[in-house]
Parts: sequence; C-alpha cells; structure tokens
Amino acid sequence: MDLDKIAAIDIGSNAVRMLISYVIKDDEEKPHFQKNSYLRLPLRLGEDSFNNESISEIKIDTLINAINSMKYIMKVHDVKYYLAYATSALREAKNSNIITSRVKSETGIEIEIIDGLREARIISNAKPIEKNNPLRKNLYVDVGGGSTELSFVQNGEKTISKSFNIGTVRGLNKRNKDDVWNNIKDWIEDHLDIDFKLKLYGTGGNINKIQYLTNTKTGKPITYFSMITLLNNLSKINFEKRVLEYNLNPDRADVILPALNIFLKTMEWSGSNKIYVPKVGLVDGMIKEVYYEGMGVKLEF
Repeated sequence: MDLDKIAAIDIGSNAVRMLISYVIKDDEEKPHFQKNSYLRLPLRLGEDSFNNESISEIKIDTLINAINSMKYIMKVHDVKYYLAYATSALREAKNSNIITSRVKSETGIEIEIIDGLREARIISNAKPIEKNNPLRKNLYVDVGGGSTELSFVQNGEKTISKSFNIGTVRGLNKRNKDDVWNNIKDWIEDHLDIDFKLKLYGTGGNINKIQYLTNTKTGKPITYFSMITLLNNLSKINFEKRVLEYNLNPDRADVILPALNIFLKTMEWSGSNKIYVPKVGLVDGMIKEVYYEGMGVKLEF
C-alpha cells in the first residue's frame, strides 16, 4: 500500500487553515484521502481588508510567521506537495501583490489568490454528491469571513455557482450590503425548480459549531427551528457569556451570529427547513486538486 502526504493551506478572511492528508492507494490504485493533521489560526485578515482596503504591516508579519510555522510542520510530516490559496481578504486588499511577494521571499511558500467562482467550484468538489436521484437538486452554501459561495448540483454534476460578498467578518463590521442580500435572494429564486426536490448543504467552520450547539447528531440535518432558537439565545447574551456559557472560542463567539443569519436567510429563500453538514471545506477540495489535477507545488527547503 502506497502512502504519501499532501497539504493544503487556505488563507481566509477569518482564519488561516492547513490540512495535511494521507493519500492511500488500494490494490486497484484508487486513492483515498485520510486527514492526518489540521491547524487553524484566527488571523482575521478581513478586518483590515474590508475596513481599510489593505492589510496592515502587523498582520502581514503575523501571516508570514504563521506560514513559516506551517512550512516546518509540513516538513516534519514529510509532505511532498502542497497548495496555498488565498480568498476574499487578499482578493480585495490593494496590497495583495506585496503580501504574496513577501510571503514567497521570506518563507518560500507560493500563494495563489483565487476568485470566488473557483472557490465555489473547489468547495462543491470536496465531497462526492449523490448521483442516484435525478429528481433532486443540491444547493451547497459555504459561509466564509468575506464571502459566501453558492453552488447548485444535480445528479452529481455542478450546474451553476456564484460567489457573493457577504461574510461573517464583513457582518461584524456592518459591511454586508442590502443590495448583495437582494442579489443572493434573486439568484437562489431564479435557479429553483418546482420539478425538483432541494437538499441544502452547509459548509465552513461555523456550521460545524452550529451543529454541535444545536445538539444535532452527525449525519442528521440541522432544523430551521433549532437554528433560529440558537440565534435568539445567543443574541440575548453578551460576548463574554457566549464564550463561557457556550464554550465558544473568542474568534468564534462573535462571527457565529452573522453566520447563523446567512444560513437562515438561505434556508428561507430556498424553501428549506433543514440543512445537512458534510463537514468539508475549501482545504478538502484543495487536497483533491493537489492529487487529481497535478497542481501541487513541491515543498522545498
């Protein structure tokens, strides 16, 4: 049995994540991806990017330190190839080219800034989608710090995707604009089809935490009622109580409110009263890109 390790680094608006996975080939040479190590660092790059249109020197230095740490963790794990993608925060930062150049110069790690549509495609490809029900449409909703990606998938094939500048960090800073909300509503309604049943999937760190806080068992969908109840309960208490009473990390205790709001609105506009949690995200899709599309960068020291 062949064993190799590959890695994916997701530089997001709220956090920087790294996933290291085994690639295990069976007797028929079919690859299986098994998570080996996961690291999440809440750098909040979007706070700078969305408010000031650039990322501060302090946060650039912190990002470089984080990437250097991840590089050495990859070395310890004997990772062969990796990908490092940046999303909304760097897409909108006017100094993004300076940042990627500095990271490359000081760490050796190459960062690619991807657009919203590509981000949506990678996320929707992260998990195999059922192909045995041609009368069902699936809607994937990935809520990030700076953007929300929506993808309709039917019979295992993605039909259409779109990225919207609505996110949890934007929400904290009152940057989620009414016209973008209206665009999401219109886009969902335009692509609904009464001839097909809809199944809604939510991805991202917040939906995993929401599943836990609503006491929803793994594999079972989160109901609209349990989510609106959670939102009402969390909204009644301050930040400190959310951390202490709900055992939330400080970097999750604030963004979970706008995340709930985005998921609930999506459920309302799609006519769904429940949402499934496949527990995948951008890094999972990136791992598959490293392997299947040969896009990985060789790790060098």
